[in-house]
Amino acid sequence: MARYGKWEVIEAILGTGFIPVFYHPDTKTAEKAMYACYKAGVRLFEFTNRGDFAHEVFASLEIFAARQCPGLILGAGTVTDQATAALFLQLGASFIVGPNFNPSIAALCNRRQIPYIPGCATATEVGNAQEAGCDICKIFPADQVGGPSFVRSLKAPMPRSLFLISGGVKPEEANLQEWFRAGAACVGMGSALFTRGLLESENWEGLSDLCKRSLEAIARAKL
Repeated sequence: MARYGKWEVIEAILGTGFIPVFYHPDTKTAEKAMYACYKAGVRLFEFTNRGDFAHEVFASLEIFAARQCPGLILGAGTVTDQATAALFLQLGASFIVGPNFNPSIAALCNRRQIPYIPGCATATEVGNAQEAGCDICKIFPADQVGGPSFVRSLKAPMPRSLFLISGGVKPEEANLQEWFRAGAACVGMGSALFTRGLLESENWEGLSDLCKRSLEAIARAKL
């Protein structure tokens, strides 16, 4: 069962504006990466379903977060079908993220009062997701579908829409300013944050510093 309710999660998403997005097959490495983010002030973490036994790693992370990271909200990403969503919800996911919109996942998450953040690349997809009860839509792959100008264009006729930006977000002041000024409510960062160099060298302090600087840049961008 999720440790956090729907509105607690949405409040955290809108408040911090930042979700690290990560996958690793090794549980200990995933725990260290998540804890490094948490130490920097991160309060949302998305572990993606991108490898064999990802759900087992996720289950361990949820237990670790509950014991070692008070206040950290863990969600599951790269969820494309209802059965997989149900599995991760059973393991404690407090939010579900997907690369696409699946109405059956929306129905399940609505029933469980869990935020479902589907991937959308057109105004029609955003509208369909919103009609299905999705409070936040993920613009994905954001850089490839038009970048900040696309987000700005979507916000013009849909001003109350809340967008999580994924794809093309970098832990750089100028990049973050551009996305938030275009209308982003939150950004997700994966490979640009969890670089190969940081992971291979197990430079967890370096990862914490990058997260801290990203959070500070986002706070300035939202002013």
